[in-house]
Amino acid sequence: MSAGPNPALLRLIAGQICLHASMAGTRLAAPLLALRNGESEAAVGVLLALFALTQVFLALPAGRYADRHGLKKPMGYSVLAATIGAGLAVVYPTFPVLCVSALLTGGATGAASIALQRHVGRAADPTQLKQVFSWLAIGPAVSNFVGPFAAGLLIDHGGYTLAFLAMATLPLLGWFWVHDAQELPPMLRPEGEVQGTAWDLLRETGFRRLLVVNWLLASCWDVHTFVVPVLGHERGLAASVIGSILGSFAVAAALVRLLIPMLAAHLREWAVIAGAMAATAVLFAIYPFMHSPLGMGLCSVLLGTALGTVQPMVMSTLHQITPEHRHGEAVAMRVMAINASSVTMPMLFGVAGTVIGISGVFWVFGAVVGSGLRLAFKLQSR
Repeated sequence: MSAGPNPALLRLIAGQICLHASMAGTRLAAPLLALRNGESEAAVGVLLALFALTQVFLALPAGRYADRHGLKKPMGYSVLAATIGAGLAVVYPTFPVLCVSALLTGGATGAASIALQRHVGRAADPTQLKQVFSWLAIGPAVSNFVGPFAAGLLIDHGGYTLAFLAMATLPLLGWFWVHDAQELPPMLRPEGEVQGTAWDLLRETGFRRLLVVNWLLASCWDVHTFVVPVLGHERGLAASVIGSILGSFAVAAALVRLLIPMLAAHLREWAVIAGAMAATAVLFAIYPFMHSPLGMGLCSVLLGTALGTVQPMVMSTLHQITPEHRHGEAVAMRVMAINASSVTMPMLFGVAGTVIGISGVFWVFGAVVGSGLRLAFKLQSR
C-alpha cells in the first residue's frame, strides 16, 4: 500500500465514514431527544456511556476474530448491528430503546474500527505507518462532522424520526464501499511461540504508557461530546447549531490529518502527542468562558486541531511495538481501554455537572490531562 490515499484505501475510508457517521449522528440525536423528553443530565450521561459499553466487552473478541478472519466478516456484522440499532429508534423512540440503539451502534463502530486498523496496518510498509493511519484517521473526523451535522439539520427540519432513519441507512452505504475489499493472507503465530493472552501485552512498559496517554486524550473527545450538547441546551442553542459546533471540531481534526502525511517524515510521535496534551489542557481552561456560538466554535476548531493529530501517532507507535500476528489484539486493547473509560466517564461527567456545574467538568479534566504530560515525554524512550 502506498503512502497516499490509493483507491483501495479511499474505499475503506468511505466505508468507515458511513458506519461511524451513523453512530455519531445517533449520539447527537439520542441525548437531545432524551433531554426534550425531560430526562436528567445524569440520564443523558448514562445514555452516552452506553455507546462505549459494548466495545468494552467486544473489543478483545473482535480483535481475535479480525486476526483470524480478516476484514470483511467483521465489517458485515458491524453494518448489520448499526442498521438495526439506529432503525430501532425510528420505530420506538423511547429512552430504553435509545439505550439499545447506543449499545448496537457503538459496538458496531468499535468492531469495524479494529478490523480496519488491523487491515491497514498490515497492508502498509513500516515506513508508511504515520501516513496511512493519518489518511484512515480522517474517516472518524469527517464522520464526526457529517453525522452530527446531518442529524441536527434533519431534527430541525424533519424531526427525530427522519434523523434516525438517515442514520440507519448510512451503514448500508458503507457496506457498498467495503464489500469487495481484498483480504490479506492470515498472519500465523511464529513456530514455537506459546499462545499468550492479550493481557500479556501490558507487561511491556511502552505499551502501558501508550494506553494511558491515549486514554487521557481520547477521554477529551468524550468530554467535548458530552459537555457541548448540555452547554448548548442550557444556552438555548438550536440542535443544528450544536451539531455545527461539534462538526467544526471534526472538520478541524480532519484537516490537520490531511497535513500529517505530507509532514510525517519530520514528525516524532511522542512530540506530537505531548503538544496535543498541552494544547488541550489550555483550551479546556478557556472553553467555558466562550458564551457565543462563534466563540464555542473557535475553541472547538482549536481543540479538534490538537486532538486530531493524536490517533495517527498512537497507531503508528502501537504497530511498531507489538508483534505483527497480534496487531488485532493490540488494537483491541487500545479500544477496550478507551471505551472502558467512555462507559464510566460520561456518567461521572453527568454527576459532576450536577455538583460543580458543567463548566467545572472542562476545568477538572483539563487539569488531569495536564498532569499526564510527563508520560507523553517518556514515550520517546520506548
